[in-house]
Amino acid sequence: MREIVFDTETTGLSPASGDRMVEIGCIELVNRVETGNSFHSYFNPERPMDPAAQEVHGLSDAFLANKPLFEDRVEELLDFLGDSPLVAHNARFDFSFLNHELGACGRLHISESRMVDTLALARVRHPGAKHSLDALCTRYGIDRSHRVKHGALLDAQLLAQIYVELTGGRQIGLSLADTLAEERSSDALGAGAASAAAKPAFRPARPHQATEEERIRHRKFIELLANPLWLDGPLAEEYTTGIGSN
Repeated sequence: MREIVFDTETTGLSPASGDRMVEIGCIELVNRVETGNSFHSYFNPERPMDPAAQEVHGLSDAFLANKPLFEDRVEELLDFLGDSPLVAHNARFDFSFLNHELGACGRLHISESRMVDTLALARVRHPGAKHSLDALCTRYGIDRSHRVKHGALLDAQLLAQIYVELTGGRQIGLSLADTLAEERSSDALGAGAASAAAKPAFRPARPHQATEEERIRHRKFIELLANPLWLDGPLAEEYTTGIGSN
């Protein structure tokens, strides 16, 4: 299954207030494994950057001034997204900006039915814990030492690893056991031990009925017991007469 993990950076918090997308980063997963394919672009928002937003991602008006408009790269972006599910952290935020930009250049919005929100997944899996990207990287041992500022492509790469962990780690379905078995079998063949591994030594079934000698020893042991409870009930006589033959 193909999925796209993505992140955006913006001029502020609300497209309804005129804020724009200034960066998008997308990572392709197939069966929860990164393929190495990605899409990344900065955009000229044609409006000033909010200082608070610039403090988060470090993208200035001067840096973005010569970058393409969203509409200049929308075809490439839509081709990369295809019809795959789209994974994001606090996904409604990213979807709102993506769909605002699509609408502004006359394109159809992307349905939220394609949305996979890792923030919602994290809240279910780790209730009461911190669910920020940094906190989840710490929880799963994912290296984020190079994340000095937020960046759409870097954050998408980190989120792709988090998403894999949130959805069960590297073992997808039940196929991993078969894969490991095949790999171990191949290693054994290379070492000349395949036939021994494939043909375990035969062990005949052990006898499980008591021998006559064991029955006699058991009866003598029982006779040594003082007032055993099983001789007080209605089956006492049957037990007394049958113990020697059972």
